Amino acid sequence: MDEKELSRLHKRIARRAPGEFHYPEIYGAGWNDLWIGDKVRFGREFLEAVRAGRLPGVEDTGRKKGGGRVYRWRGA
Repeated sequence: MDEKELSRLHKRIARRAPGEFHYPEIYGAGWNDLWIGDKVRFGREFLEAVRAGRLPGVEDTGRKKGGGRVYRWRGA
């Protein structure tokens, strides 16, 4: 995941109230139009970026619910 995409995602996350979320909520419009392979790849890249600390304030809860991994935004 490149820096431009990370910046876009972090801006979208920062506009949210603190709490839990799923990646598709952050990805935005067009998620449902993606091919399943792209969804899997993008989701994995997001998880790796979160675990590497590239999205400050976002953490992986280690849980899955409602069809996807749950992340937590701690707020700015």
